[in-house]
Amino acid sequence: MTVGSGTVSFQTVRETNLGVVLRTVRALAPCSRAAVASATGLNKTTVSSLVADLMARGLVLETGETSRQRVGRPGVLLALDDSSVAAVGLEVNVDYLSVVAVDLLRDELVSRHVAFDARSAGPEACARRIADTLRETVGAPELSGRAVVGVGVAVPGLIDAPAGTVTHAPNLGWRDVPLRDRVAGLLRGSGVVDVPVQVDNDANLAVTAEYRVGSFAGTPDLTYVTGEVGIGAGILAGGELLRGAGGFAGEVGHLALAPDGPACACGRRGCLEALAGIGAIVRGAVPDRVPDRALSGSDVAELVAVTVERAGSGDRVAVGALERAGAWLGRGLATLVNVTNPSVVVLGGYFVPMGPWLLPHCRAEIAANVFAPGAGGCRIELSALGLSAAARGGAAAMIHALDGGLLPLPAPRAAGVAEVPGDA
Repeated sequence: MTVGSGTVSFQTVRETNLGVVLRTVRALAPCSRAAVASATGLNKTTVSSLVADLMARGLVLETGETSRQRVGRPGVLLALDDSSVAAVGLEVNVDYLSVVAVDLLRDELVSRHVAFDARSAGPEACARRIADTLRETVGAPELSGRAVVGVGVAVPGLIDAPAGTVTHAPNLGWRDVPLRDRVAGLLRGSGVVDVPVQVDNDANLAVTAEYRVGSFAGTPDLTYVTGEVGIGAGILAGGELLRGAGGFAGEVGHLALAPDGPACACGRRGCLEALAGIGAIVRGAVPDRVPDRALSGSDVAELVAVTVERAGSGDRVAVGALERAGAWLGRGLATLVNVTNPSVVVLGGYFVPMGPWLLPHCRAEIAANVFAPGAGGCRIELSALGLSAAARGGAAAMIHALDGGLLPLPAPRAAGVAEVPGDA
Protein backbone atom coordinates (compact mmCIF):
# COMPACT_ATOMS: atom_id res chain seq x y z
CA MET A 1 0.00 0.00 0.00
CA THR A 2 1.26 3.47 -0.91
CA VAL A 3 0.24 6.45 1.19
CA GLY A 4 0.35 10.20 0.66
CA SER A 5 0.20 10.92 -3.04
CA GLY A 6 0.05 7.22 -3.93
CA THR A 7 -2.74 4.68 -4.00
CA VAL A 8 -4.18 5.14 -0.50
CA SER A 9 -3.88 8.39 1.48
CA PHE A 10 -3.62 8.70 5.25
CA GLN A 11 -7.04 10.36 5.20
CA THR A 12 -8.55 7.40 3.36
CA VAL A 13 -7.06 5.00 5.88
CA ARG A 14 -8.38 7.09 8.76
CA GLU A 15 -11.88 7.29 7.28
CA THR A 16 -11.86 3.52 6.80
CA ASN A 17 -10.79 3.02 10.40
CA LEU A 18 -13.47 5.41 11.65
CA GLY A 19 -16.04 3.17 9.99
CA VAL A 20 -14.46 0.07 11.51
CA VAL A 21 -14.62 1.56 15.00
CA LEU A 22 -18.20 2.80 14.51
CA ARG A 23 -19.35 -0.68 13.42
CA THR A 24 -17.52 -2.26 16.34
CA VAL A 25 -19.12 0.05 18.89
CA ARG A 26 -22.53 -0.76 17.37
CA ALA A 27 -21.84 -4.48 17.68
CA LEU A 28 -20.34 -4.44 21.19
CA ALA A 29 -21.95 -1.48 22.97
CA PRO A 30 -21.63 -0.77 25.78
CA CYS A 31 -17.91 -1.41 25.41
CA SER A 32 -14.56 0.05 26.43
CA ARG A 33 -11.88 1.46 24.15
CA ALA A 34 -9.76 -1.54 25.07
CA ALA A 35 -12.51 -3.88 23.87
CA VAL A 36 -12.70 -1.98 20.58
CA ALA A 37 -8.93 -2.24 20.16
CA SER A 38 -9.04 -5.97 20.86
CA ALA A 39 -11.91 -6.56 18.42
CA THR A 40 -10.45 -4.49 15.57
CA GLY A 41 -6.75 -5.22 15.91
CA LEU A 42 -6.02 -1.49 15.97
CA ASN A 43 -3.61 -0.25 18.59
CA LYS A 44 -5.01 1.47 21.67
CA THR A 45 -3.63 4.91 20.85
CA THR A 46 -5.23 4.81 17.40
CA VAL A 47 -8.55 3.67 18.85
CA SER A 48 -8.48 6.49 21.41
CA SER A 49 -7.95 9.04 18.62
CA LEU A 50 -10.67 7.53 16.42
CA VAL A 51 -13.16 7.40 19.28
CA ALA A 52 -12.47 11.07 20.05
CA ASP A 53 -13.15 11.89 16.39
CA LEU A 54 -16.43 9.94 16.39
CA MET A 55 -17.50 11.66 19.60
CA ALA A 56 -16.82 15.07 18.06
CA ARG A 57 -19.01 14.06 15.09
CA GLY A 58 -21.89 13.09 17.36
CA LEU A 59 -21.72 9.38 16.57
CA VAL A 60 -20.29 7.88 19.78
CA LEU A 61 -20.63 8.88 23.42
CA GLU A 62 -19.39 7.81 26.83
CA THR A 63 -22.17 6.25 28.88
CA GLY A 64 -20.83 7.40 32.25
CA GLU A 65 -20.36 3.78 33.31
CA THR A 66 -17.09 1.88 33.61
CA SER A 67 -16.08 -1.64 32.75
CA ARG A 68 -15.09 -4.22 35.33
CA GLN A 69 -11.66 -5.31 34.26
CA ARG A 70 -9.19 -7.23 36.34
CA VAL A 71 -6.03 -5.37 35.30
CA GLY A 72 -5.55 -1.58 35.15
CA ARG A 73 -8.02 1.18 35.85
CA PRO A 74 -11.65 0.70 34.80
CA GLY A 75 -12.43 1.58 31.20
CA VAL A 76 -15.10 4.14 30.37
CA LEU A 77 -17.86 2.48 28.36
CA LEU A 78 -18.87 3.67 24.90
CA ALA A 79 -22.17 3.51 23.01
CA LEU A 80 -23.70 5.00 19.90
CA ASP A 81 -25.00 8.55 20.25
CA ASP A 82 -28.67 8.45 19.26
CA SER A 83 -29.21 12.21 19.59
CA SER A 84 -27.12 13.78 16.83
CA VAL A 85 -27.87 12.30 13.40
CA ALA A 86 -30.84 11.07 11.39
CA ALA A 87 -31.46 9.19 8.16
CA VAL A 88 -34.61 9.52 6.07
CA GLY A 89 -36.38 6.98 3.90
CA LEU A 90 -39.25 7.65 1.50
CA GLU A 91 -41.35 5.29 -0.59
CA VAL A 92 -43.34 6.43 -3.60
CA ASN A 93 -45.99 3.97 -4.69
CA VAL A 94 -49.03 4.11 -6.93
CA ASP A 95 -51.30 5.67 -4.31
CA TYR A 96 -49.13 7.08 -1.53
CA LEU A 97 -45.89 8.50 -0.23
CA SER A 98 -44.54 7.07 3.02
CA VAL A 99 -41.66 8.73 4.87
CA VAL A 100 -39.71 7.57 7.93
CA ALA A 101 -36.76 9.12 9.75
CA VAL A 102 -34.59 7.12 12.15
CA ASP A 103 -31.68 7.82 14.47
CA LEU A 104 -28.29 6.11 14.58
CA LEU A 105 -29.83 3.17 16.47
CA ARG A 106 -32.48 2.88 13.72
CA ASP A 107 -35.18 3.92 16.17
CA GLU A 108 -38.05 5.81 14.58
CA LEU A 109 -38.13 9.60 14.90
CA VAL A 110 -40.77 10.51 12.30
CA SER A 111 -43.29 8.43 10.37
CA ARG A 112 -45.81 9.89 7.93
CA HIS A 113 -48.11 8.41 5.31
CA VAL A 114 -49.53 10.70 2.64
CA ALA A 115 -52.18 9.79 0.08
CA PHE A 116 -50.80 10.74 -3.34
CA ASP A 117 -51.80 9.64 -6.83
CA ALA A 118 -48.26 9.13 -8.12
CA ARG A 119 -49.45 7.29 -11.22
CA SER A 120 -51.46 10.25 -12.44
CA ALA A 121 -48.91 12.84 -11.34
CA GLY A 122 -46.11 11.65 -13.61
CA PRO A 123 -42.38 11.57 -12.85
CA GLU A 124 -41.65 15.30 -12.80
CA ALA A 125 -44.51 16.26 -10.48
CA CYS A 126 -43.73 13.20 -8.38
CA ALA A 127 -40.07 14.21 -8.03
CA ARG A 128 -41.18 17.64 -6.85
CA ARG A 129 -43.59 16.13 -4.32
CA ILE A 130 -40.85 13.79 -3.08
CA ALA A 131 -38.44 16.71 -2.64
CA ASP A 132 -41.09 18.79 -0.85
CA THR A 133 -41.91 15.91 1.49
CA LEU A 134 -38.24 15.30 2.25
CA ARG A 135 -37.63 18.98 2.89
CA GLU A 136 -40.59 19.10 5.28
CA THR A 137 -39.30 15.99 7.06
CA VAL A 138 -35.76 17.31 7.42
CA GLY A 139 -37.23 20.51 8.89
CA ALA A 140 -39.54 18.67 11.31
CA PRO A 141 -39.12 19.49 15.02
CA GLU A 142 -38.23 15.86 15.74
CA LEU A 143 -35.08 16.26 13.63
CA SER A 144 -34.08 19.65 15.00
CA GLY A 145 -30.35 19.81 15.69
CA ARG A 146 -29.63 16.55 13.91
CA ALA A 147 -27.36 16.10 10.90
CA VAL A 148 -29.21 14.20 8.15
CA VAL A 149 -26.68 11.71 6.79
CA GLY A 150 -28.67 10.48 3.80
CA VAL A 151 -31.99 9.87 2.09
CA GLY A 152 -33.12 6.52 0.66
CA VAL A 153 -35.95 6.57 -1.88
CA ALA A 154 -37.92 3.40 -2.68
CA VAL A 155 -39.71 2.93 -6.02
CA PRO A 156 -41.69 -0.09 -7.32
CA GLY A 157 -39.92 -1.15 -10.49
CA LEU A 158 -36.58 -1.89 -12.11
CA ILE A 159 -33.94 0.40 -10.61
CA ASP A 160 -30.40 1.07 -11.76
CA ALA A 161 -29.33 1.67 -8.16
CA PRO A 162 -25.75 2.89 -8.84
CA ALA A 163 -27.10 5.54 -11.24
CA GLY A 164 -30.25 6.25 -9.22
CA THR A 165 -32.36 5.78 -12.34
CA VAL A 166 -35.83 4.21 -12.50
CA THR A 167 -35.38 2.04 -15.57
CA HIS A 168 -38.97 0.80 -15.80
CA ALA A 169 -41.83 1.16 -13.33
CA PRO A 170 -44.89 -0.07 -15.26
CA ASN A 171 -47.44 0.60 -12.53
CA LEU A 172 -46.27 4.21 -12.33
CA GLY A 173 -45.85 4.52 -16.09
CA TRP A 174 -42.17 5.56 -15.76
CA ARG A 175 -39.23 4.75 -18.00
CA ASP A 176 -35.63 5.91 -17.66
CA VAL A 177 -36.32 8.52 -14.99
CA PRO A 178 -33.09 9.90 -13.38
CA LEU A 179 -34.86 10.21 -10.04
CA ARG A 180 -31.81 10.51 -7.78
CA ASP A 181 -30.32 13.42 -9.69
CA ARG A 182 -33.67 15.15 -10.04
CA VAL A 183 -34.56 14.87 -6.34
CA ALA A 184 -31.05 15.85 -5.23
CA GLY A 185 -31.20 18.90 -7.50
CA LEU A 186 -34.58 19.94 -6.15
CA LEU A 187 -33.33 19.55 -2.58
CA ARG A 188 -30.33 21.74 -3.28
CA GLY A 189 -32.66 24.29 -4.84
CA SER A 190 -34.71 24.38 -1.63
CA GLY A 191 -31.71 24.87 0.64
CA VAL A 192 -31.30 21.25 1.80
CA VAL A 193 -27.75 20.81 0.57
CA ASP A 194 -25.20 18.02 0.67
CA VAL A 195 -27.65 15.28 1.61
CA PRO A 196 -26.73 12.09 -0.30
CA VAL A 197 -29.73 10.55 -2.07
CA GLN A 198 -29.98 6.89 -3.07
CA VAL A 199 -32.78 5.19 -5.03
CA ASP A 200 -33.59 1.49 -4.86
CA ASN A 201 -36.37 -0.99 -5.48
CA ASP A 202 -39.17 -0.95 -2.90
CA ALA A 203 -39.00 -4.68 -2.17
CA ASN A 204 -35.22 -4.56 -1.70
CA LEU A 205 -35.57 -1.79 0.86
CA ALA A 206 -38.54 -3.46 2.55
CA VAL A 207 -36.59 -6.67 3.11
CA THR A 208 -33.75 -4.52 4.47
CA ALA A 209 -36.18 -3.12 7.04
CA GLU A 210 -37.46 -6.57 7.96
CA TYR A 211 -33.88 -7.79 8.41
CA ARG A 212 -32.81 -4.80 10.51
CA VAL A 213 -35.86 -3.95 12.63
CA GLY A 214 -38.81 -6.19 11.68
CA SER A 215 -40.36 -9.17 13.42
CA PHE A 216 -37.84 -11.46 11.69
CA ALA A 217 -34.77 -9.28 12.25
CA GLY A 218 -31.51 -11.15 11.83
CA THR A 219 -33.02 -13.95 9.69
CA PRO A 220 -30.33 -14.41 7.02
CA ASP A 221 -32.47 -16.17 4.41
CA LEU A 222 -35.48 -13.90 4.22
CA THR A 223 -37.83 -12.74 1.47
CA TYR A 224 -40.25 -9.82 1.51
CA VAL A 225 -43.11 -9.72 -1.00
CA THR A 226 -44.78 -6.39 -1.68
CA GLY A 227 -48.55 -6.37 -1.58
CA GLU A 228 -49.38 -3.43 -3.80
CA VAL A 229 -50.80 -2.97 -7.29
CA GLY A 230 -47.45 -4.51 -8.25
CA ILE A 231 -45.84 -7.58 -6.70
CA GLY A 232 -42.10 -7.71 -6.18
CA ALA A 233 -39.73 -9.59 -3.90
CA GLY A 234 -36.71 -8.49 -1.93
CA ILE A 235 -34.52 -11.55 -1.35
CA LEU A 236 -31.79 -12.03 1.24
CA ALA A 237 -29.51 -15.05 0.93
CA GLY A 238 -27.08 -15.51 3.79
CA GLY A 239 -27.85 -11.99 4.95
CA GLU A 240 -26.90 -10.45 1.60
CA LEU A 241 -29.32 -8.84 -0.82
CA LEU A 242 -29.74 -10.81 -4.04
CA ARG A 243 -29.57 -8.26 -6.84
CA GLY A 244 -28.60 -10.27 -9.91
CA ALA A 245 -26.30 -9.31 -12.76
CA GLY A 246 -28.23 -6.18 -13.73
CA GLY A 247 -29.64 -5.38 -10.30
CA PHE A 248 -33.14 -6.49 -11.31
CA ALA A 249 -33.64 -9.69 -9.30
CA GLY A 250 -36.88 -10.35 -7.46
CA GLU A 251 -39.49 -9.48 -10.10
CA VAL A 252 -41.76 -12.37 -9.12
CA GLY A 253 -44.80 -10.36 -10.10
CA HIS A 254 -43.98 -11.12 -13.71
CA LEU A 255 -43.81 -14.88 -13.41
CA ALA A 256 -46.06 -16.12 -16.21
CA LEU A 257 -48.61 -18.42 -14.55
CA ALA A 258 -51.57 -18.31 -16.93
CA PRO A 259 -50.69 -17.57 -20.59
CA ASP A 260 -54.36 -16.88 -21.39
CA GLY A 261 -54.90 -14.88 -18.21
CA PRO A 262 -55.60 -11.18 -17.72
CA ALA A 263 -53.38 -8.47 -19.15
CA CYS A 264 -50.56 -7.18 -16.99
CA ALA A 265 -49.18 -3.62 -16.87
CA CYS A 266 -45.93 -5.01 -18.27
CA GLY A 267 -47.70 -5.82 -21.57
CA ARG A 268 -47.82 -9.59 -21.09
CA ARG A 269 -50.71 -11.78 -19.98
CA GLY A 270 -51.22 -14.01 -16.96
CA CYS A 271 -48.44 -12.62 -14.77
CA LEU A 272 -48.72 -13.24 -11.02
CA GLU A 273 -49.27 -9.51 -10.59
CA ALA A 274 -52.27 -9.60 -12.96
CA LEU A 275 -53.74 -12.53 -11.02
CA ALA A 276 -52.96 -11.64 -7.39
CA GLY A 277 -51.91 -7.98 -7.32
CA ILE A 278 -54.13 -5.58 -5.43
CA GLY A 279 -55.72 -4.26 -8.61
CA ALA A 280 -56.74 -7.77 -9.62
CA ILE A 281 -58.06 -8.56 -6.14
CA VAL A 282 -60.30 -5.52 -5.81
CA ARG A 283 -61.70 -5.95 -9.32
CA GLY A 284 -62.79 -9.44 -8.38
CA ALA A 285 -63.85 -8.66 -4.82
CA VAL A 286 -65.87 -5.46 -5.20
CA PRO A 287 -66.79 -5.26 -8.90
CA ASP A 288 -69.66 -2.89 -8.20
CA ARG A 289 -67.26 -0.34 -6.69
CA VAL A 290 -64.48 -0.49 -9.29
CA PRO A 291 -64.67 2.37 -11.81
CA ASP A 292 -64.98 1.58 -15.51
CA ARG A 293 -61.46 2.83 -16.22
CA ALA A 294 -57.91 2.17 -15.17
CA LEU A 295 -57.54 2.46 -11.40
CA SER A 296 -55.96 5.70 -10.27
CA GLY A 297 -53.79 5.87 -7.21
CA SER A 298 -56.60 7.55 -5.29
CA ASP A 299 -58.85 4.51 -5.85
CA VAL A 300 -56.63 1.84 -4.34
CA ALA A 301 -56.75 2.38 -0.56
CA GLU A 302 -60.52 2.89 -0.60
CA LEU A 303 -61.14 -0.28 -2.62
CA VAL A 304 -58.85 -2.28 -0.35
CA ALA A 305 -60.79 -1.07 2.70
CA VAL A 306 -64.11 -2.02 1.11
CA THR A 307 -62.76 -5.45 0.15
CA VAL A 308 -61.59 -6.17 3.70
CA GLU A 309 -64.86 -4.90 5.16
CA ARG A 310 -66.97 -7.10 2.89
CA ALA A 311 -64.79 -10.15 3.39
CA GLY A 312 -65.00 -9.62 7.14
CA SER A 313 -68.79 -9.65 6.92
CA GLY A 314 -68.68 -12.92 4.97
CA ASP A 315 -69.47 -11.54 1.50
CA ARG A 316 -68.99 -14.55 -0.80
CA VAL A 317 -67.77 -12.53 -3.79
CA ALA A 318 -65.09 -10.75 -1.78
CA VAL A 319 -64.01 -13.89 0.07
CA GLY A 320 -63.86 -15.89 -3.16
CA ALA A 321 -61.70 -13.26 -4.87
CA LEU A 322 -59.29 -13.21 -1.95
CA GLU A 323 -59.08 -16.99 -1.78
CA ARG A 324 -58.36 -17.25 -5.52
CA ALA A 325 -55.69 -14.58 -5.23
CA GLY A 326 -54.16 -16.44 -2.28
CA ALA A 327 -53.95 -19.61 -4.35
CA TRP A 328 -52.29 -17.82 -7.27
CA LEU A 329 -49.91 -16.11 -4.88
CA GLY A 330 -48.97 -19.47 -3.38
CA ARG A 331 -48.28 -20.98 -6.82
CA GLY A 332 -46.05 -18.07 -7.75
CA LEU A 333 -44.20 -18.06 -4.47
CA ALA A 334 -43.68 -21.82 -4.64
CA THR A 335 -41.40 -21.17 -7.61
CA LEU A 336 -39.48 -18.61 -5.57
CA VAL A 337 -39.19 -20.99 -2.62
CA ASN A 338 -37.98 -23.81 -4.87
CA VAL A 339 -35.21 -21.57 -6.22
CA THR A 340 -34.07 -19.67 -3.12
CA ASN A 341 -35.25 -21.74 -0.10
CA PRO A 342 -35.84 -18.88 2.34
CA SER A 343 -36.59 -19.46 6.01
CA VAL A 344 -39.44 -16.94 5.95
CA VAL A 345 -41.44 -15.20 3.23
CA VAL A 346 -42.99 -12.03 4.62
CA LEU A 347 -46.08 -10.64 2.91
CA GLY A 348 -46.34 -6.87 3.18
CA GLY A 349 -48.33 -3.86 2.05
CA TYR A 350 -52.04 -4.38 1.43
CA PHE A 351 -51.58 -8.14 1.69
CA VAL A 352 -51.45 -7.65 5.47
CA PRO A 353 -55.11 -6.62 6.08
CA MET A 354 -56.14 -9.23 3.49
CA GLY A 355 -54.00 -11.87 5.18
CA PRO A 356 -56.76 -13.84 6.97
CA TRP A 357 -58.22 -14.84 3.59
CA LEU A 358 -55.00 -14.98 1.53
CA LEU A 359 -52.78 -16.99 3.86
CA PRO A 360 -54.61 -20.34 4.09
CA HIS A 361 -54.73 -20.85 0.33
CA CYS A 362 -51.27 -19.38 -0.20
CA ARG A 363 -49.77 -21.77 2.35
CA ALA A 364 -51.67 -24.74 0.91
CA GLU A 365 -50.35 -24.08 -2.61
CA ILE A 366 -46.80 -23.69 -1.34
CA ALA A 367 -47.06 -26.96 0.58
CA ALA A 368 -48.36 -28.67 -2.57
CA ASN A 369 -45.86 -27.20 -5.03
CA VAL A 370 -42.56 -26.84 -3.21
CA PHE A 371 -40.35 -29.85 -3.96
CA ALA A 372 -38.52 -30.01 -0.62
CA PRO A 373 -40.29 -31.78 2.28
CA GLY A 374 -42.14 -29.43 4.55
CA ALA A 375 -41.73 -26.60 2.02
CA GLY A 376 -38.03 -26.63 2.81
CA GLY A 377 -38.76 -25.25 6.26
CA CYS A 378 -40.19 -22.04 4.80
CA ARG A 379 -42.89 -20.12 6.67
CA ILE A 380 -45.27 -17.58 5.14
CA GLU A 381 -45.97 -14.71 7.53
CA LEU A 382 -47.37 -11.17 7.54
CA SER A 383 -45.26 -8.07 8.03
CA ALA A 384 -45.70 -5.93 11.13
CA LEU A 385 -44.19 -2.86 9.43
CA GLY A 386 -47.30 -1.91 7.46
CA LEU A 387 -47.06 0.46 4.52
CA SER A 388 -43.90 2.03 5.95
CA ALA A 389 -41.65 -0.98 5.36
CA ALA A 390 -39.86 0.28 2.24
CA ALA A 391 -39.45 3.80 3.64
CA ARG A 392 -38.13 2.32 6.89
CA GLY A 393 -35.73 0.24 4.84
CA GLY A 394 -34.57 3.32 2.93
CA ALA A 395 -33.64 5.01 6.19
CA ALA A 396 -32.03 1.86 7.63
CA ALA A 397 -30.00 1.43 4.43
CA MET A 398 -28.57 4.93 4.92
CA ILE A 399 -27.46 4.08 8.47
CA HIS A 400 -25.93 0.85 7.18
CA ALA A 401 -24.11 2.80 4.45
CA LEU A 402 -22.79 5.21 7.08
CA ASP A 403 -21.48 2.29 9.14
CA GLY A 404 -19.87 0.83 6.03
CA GLY A 405 -18.03 4.01 5.08
CA LEU A 406 -20.19 4.48 1.98
CA LEU A 407 -21.53 7.87 3.13
CA PRO A 408 -19.56 10.87 4.37
CA LEU A 409 -19.42 11.10 8.15
CA PRO A 410 -21.02 14.23 9.60
CA ALA A 411 -18.57 17.06 10.25
CA PRO A 412 -17.25 17.55 13.80
CA ARG A 413 -19.60 19.71 15.83
CA ALA A 414 -16.71 21.86 17.09
CA ALA A 415 -13.47 22.95 15.44
CA GLY A 416 -10.68 20.50 16.07
CA VAL A 417 -10.78 17.03 17.56
CA ALA A 418 -9.38 16.64 21.01
CA GLU A 419 -7.81 13.44 22.23
CA VAL A 420 -9.95 11.86 24.94
CA PRO A 421 -8.07 9.96 27.59
CA GLY A 422 -9.38 6.60 28.60
CA ASP A 423 -8.42 2.99 29.11
CA ALA A 424 -6.63 2.93 25.73
